[in-house]
Amino acid sequence: MSQKSDRELVDAARKGDAEAFGVLVRRHQRRIYRLAAHLLRDGAEAEDVTQDTFVRAYGALDRFDGRSEPFTWMYRIAVNLSLNAIRSRKTGRKATTPDDPRIEGLLADQKSVEADPARLAADRQAARALAEGVDLLSETLRTTLILVSVDGLSRAEAAEVLGGPEGTVAWRVHEARKKLRAHLEQAGYPDESGKS
Repeated sequence: MSQKSDRELVDAARKGDAEAFGVLVRRHQRRIYRLAAHLLRDGAEAEDVTQDTFVRAYGALDRFDGRSEPFTWMYRIAVNLSLNAIRSRKTGRKATTPDDPRIEGLLADQKSVEADPARLAADRQAARALAEGVDLLSETLRTTLILVSVDGLSRAEAAEVLGGPEGTVAWRVHEARKKLRAHLEQAGYPDESGKS
């Protein structure tokens, strides 16, 4: 069953095959969680949004019209739930916390390769500066950047998730990266790529 496409799994789930929907959940759960964690900056909230995303998707299977890919549809649900959670907070979360799930995500690859504690501490500091820069972005720029640069969606897929034109997605990513470069330079991490 795991070799079936997402569309085939949705069709099977519509016909009552709970295992088919379970395969969809296992296939996309980590990506949905990562997206929510980056948007919400809180692991527990991200878990709640992830679970709620799949509950809502399951409840809306009959309304999925097939114009988009199932994972794009689920991403849109996750983005909307995350943004709603952010808006419903009494106070905005402005600072990166020591247990910010994004920091560990940024360092996950480094831990297996790099065992030098000084290097890990420096990488953690740089990751924190990057996360703080992302936090300073507007909700629109941050969401678009996370979809494209962190989660790897194409501009077309991100445009579909966000419900806007592909050119707007490209502009938002460009602006977000420009603002992040400026923040990182101000924080003492100069752009070593030669780009400004």
